[in-house]
Amino acid sequence: MAALGLVLHVGLLAWCVFGVWQNVVITGLAQGHGAHTYGGRWKYLTFINQVLQAVFFGICVSCDLVQLCFSIRNPLCSFLTRLKDYAFTVLVFPVGVFVVTSFWSIYAYDRELVYPKVLDSVIPVWLNHTMHTVILPLVLIEVFAYSHQYPGRKSGLALLAVFCLAYLSWILWVHYAADIWVYPILAKLDPVGMTVFFAASFLIVVPFYYLGEFLTHWRWGSGRPSKRRRKKKN
Repeated sequence: MAALGLVLHVGLLAWCVFGVWQNVVITGLAQGHGAHTYGGRWKYLTFINQVLQAVFFGICVSCDLVQLCFSIRNPLCSFLTRLKDYAFTVLVFPVGVFVVTSFWSIYAYDRELVYPKVLDSVIPVWLNHTMHTVILPLVLIEVFAYSHQYPGRKSGLALLAVFCLAYLSWILWVHYAADIWVYPILAKLDPVGMTVFFAASFLIVVPFYYLGEFLTHWRWGSGRPSKRRRKKKN
């Protein structure tokens, strides 16, 4: 079973690394792309999410290798297991689902607000789907192939909030330092509208955390049990 898991995770890691590499190469050749402005590619949540998935599956491969070579009770294996559980449940799943749903929702309403048509001549369609579509089936494969232990809900949501606030601060800093907005939609909003937009984005990503928890419990009958169940067990 561990060998099959290793094969699957190596395949997922290879795809993520390929996606990140192609993103860097293709956008690097396009002089008009925002990757050449202040903050580079790291100001885009899409790219951060791609790197996050690649790092996560790298941790999974490392954990699988330790299990095969040593034992599941090995201290290093225990540490890597906790690390990958935290990474997946708190960041990889909710952020990945948020990137897909938010991008395609805004794209369907008015693509110029998030992905101007001029980018079609820079980024091929297949790479666009690699960045904004394929990431969803990848996290769903992980949900249904492996059981992940969810942390306490307060600590999990707190870590997710820290990530969201850090990225929001980064967006505002980029605007302050270079007078550019990461996404075209932000340039069209006044301060009140921008506050509502950021607040709504956070309120949207939180249910995706709960969705991951629900799917994990539904698939595996595990995850973070409810308070009522914990009291009964005690």
